Amino acid sequence: MKVKNKNVNIPNALTILRIILIVPFVIYFMSGQISKAVFVLVLSGLTDMLDGMIARNLNQFTELGQMLDPLSDKLTQAAVVICFAIKDPMLMPLLAIFLVKEISMVTGGIYLIRRHKKPGGSQWYGKLATVVFYISFTAIVIYRINGNDSILVPVILLSITAAFMIYAFVRYIKIFFYILRSDDPAYNIDIDEVMDKKQKNK
Repeated sequence: MKVKNKNVNIPNALTILRIILIVPFVIYFMSGQISKAVFVLVLSGLTDMLDGMIARNLNQFTELGQMLDPLSDKLTQAAVVICFAIKDPMLMPLLAIFLVKEISMVTGGIYLIRRHKKPGGSQWYGKLATVVFYISFTAIVIYRINGNDSILVPVILLSITAAFMIYAFVRYIKIFFYILRSDDPAYNIDIDEVMDKKQKNK
């Protein structure tokens, strides 16, 4: 009897949808269709909130979902920051902070996997930083659409966003070192066991 793949669930589908939505966002934003870009970004933010709620309420947590969720956040944020930085060089400092944070986290995750350790999943402060990110960038777009040229509001919003990103980064660094030094088997990845499961599911 074929075992149902537990990775095929609503939260994971929403996470994949969030990755797919990056394409229309970039197309709309770079072509100057800002209203449509904002709509796509808001829709992406909603899927980010819903997948976690559904996973908790329906107990549909999976290791694949724990890896895909932060990945989709990183890809979406990268697309938004890069698009904005291309349009407005004032955002280059935030792009630099973002790139340092994300490259460091990806490198750390790969290092943990190579050490047969499970990278930590998304935490509340990471999610909060993501929510602040979406709100700030959406507000800046709306601010610009209304013909406001002052940089005061964008600078304030970007500073708040950068502060949340740095705070989340520091907390994730602590988790990285905790997992790296931990002897708890819950953080271990048994490569042989993973390969056996793959063979059984074929």
